[in-house]
Amino acid sequence: MLSRTADHLYWMSRYTERAENTARMLDVNYQTSLLPQSAEVAKYGWQGLLSISELLTIYNEKHDQFKPAEVMEFMVKDESNPSSIMSCLRAARENARAVRGALTTEAWETQNTTWLEVNRMLRAGDFERDPAQFFEWVKFRSHLSRGVTLGTMLQDEAFYFSRLGTFLERADNTARLVDVKFHALNSEFFGTATEEDQEYDFYHWSAILRSVSAFEVYRKVYRDVIKPERVAELLILRADMPRSLHASLNEVVNNLDKVKNEQSAETQRRAGKLLADLQYARVDEILATGLHAYLTQFLDRVNELGWRISQDFLVPGH
Repeated sequence: MLSRTADHLYWMSRYTERAENTARMLDVNYQTSLLPQSAEVAKYGWQGLLSISELLTIYNEKHDQFKPAEVMEFMVKDESNPSSIMSCLRAARENARAVRGALTTEAWETQNTTWLEVNRMLRAGDFERDPAQFFEWVKFRSHLSRGVTLGTMLQDEAFYFSRLGTFLERADNTARLVDVKFHALNSEFFGTATEEDQEYDFYHWSAILRSVSAFEVYRKVYRDVIKPERVAELLILRADMPRSLHASLNEVVNNLDKVKNEQSAETQRRAGKLLADLQYARVDEILATGLHAYLTQFLDRVNELGWRISQDFLVPGH
């Protein structure tokens, strides 16, 4: 397959997944901001969201304070922000348009309709009227795009590069979400014993689990009250949890194996080693050595994998 075609398919999927994950992060922040909390804690939550997306500097250049409405507008509609939902959906559609011949009609029409529809919705003020409903719509369109790809495309290299982009992006975003949310609570609420704090904790962790569609999964797996260490275990180490780091790396390794070439052995080795580290890790060890340090290192390794995939298969310097 032409590297340029592979590049467009890979980035089409990465941007679609990124739009969905941005919607998930905004949704969990929006939901937790409705809970009773001090202005300082609320500000820290929005600041954390920008920081984990590496957008704090760009945001500060345009705004002088952290107002929820301004942060959400920046993350949803601002086309000068390369990770806003609008920017991601536009980039996904442009990449799809460049390789229409490699996509089924249904796959192309799903991408194109999403782009046309999000423009219509934002012009009509749907986002301001009901942010939560808008975030659900973004997630639904991403699910639809993945489902159509899975249900209509031939399982050849085009399909594998598309899947590779999806799961590498998902691993990156889940790690960022877990990191920022645990980091935010680390000093504020860990170890507190008052009923009010425990109640806040419950709603906070519930919101995080719901943001990665894992609330019901948690209940099924653990049948217990929500505990931070179990949330970490579920989202990092459970191979049967679809949005976990372990499940995402499983898919990355499998799809890399399907598209391997004569120069990709080192990339495969590093992906395999990262997967093995997740397979044999234990959550108590991760928490003992420091979750933030663990996730920071994980993100560095995922970013390096992305760079290596670009060098081995795609158009360099995307």
